[in-house]
Amino acid sequence: MAQTWNDLLFAHWPVETAMIRALVPPALAIDRYADTAWVTITPFYISDLHARGLPALPWGSNFPELNVRTYVTVGGKPGVYFFSLDAGSPLAVAAARTLYHLPYFRAAMEIDRIADDTIAYYSLRTHDAAPPAEFRVRYHATGGPSTSNVGTLDHWLTERYCLYAVDSSERVYRAEIHHRPWPLQPATAAIEVNTMAAAAGIVLPAVPPRVSYASRLDVVVWLPHRIDD
Repeated sequence: MAQTWNDLLFAHWPVETAMIRALVPPALAIDRYADTAWVTITPFYISDLHARGLPALPWGSNFPELNVRTYVTVGGKPGVYFFSLDAGSPLAVAAARTLYHLPYFRAAMEIDRIADDTIAYYSLRTHDAAPPAEFRVRYHATGGPSTSNVGTLDHWLTERYCLYAVDSSERVYRAEIHHRPWPLQPATAAIEVNTMAAAAGIVLPAVPPRVSYASRLDVVVWLPHRIDD
């Protein structure tokens, strides 16, 4: 699947490894930077979602999405593990749950560009029988884009080219992701409401998150394949 990610905010928090270990399937090794685990919340907007070689559908190809993720490895290959993915497209939620074994949830979402290129983003989970979750934030870039250097925390947090998922039978799947290096910009974010991590059982520390912004990134995501034992 090809798609474009727009107006994306990275909000990263250091968290206790033991807490994350209890929430992540045992087949996935927790990845840490300087002996610290991290959780990231990423609001953004997907556009032009389509199967490679085919045009985008006139409906269901553009919608907001909001992810809560941490960092794992399997067989030494670093990737991301999602605690939740909320989306404003019921079709995308249904398809991703079936094809990618990912915890997608339906949500009522709004994203607006207001004064001074500030993004106003709001999400309220509406999925039946799902833990309630809400997120409201305003954010904007404060400088120009640049790529992160290998070995830095920003590079470790963002330059990951696969995702991992585990199905109900504890089988592990990997989906490869391809894009150019993240054009990260320094940013500021005012988070007004955030129960996204708490909905997954995560207690975020009472510190400001490490934030950065990306205006646009074209992405290709392959279908997942099962990783044999």
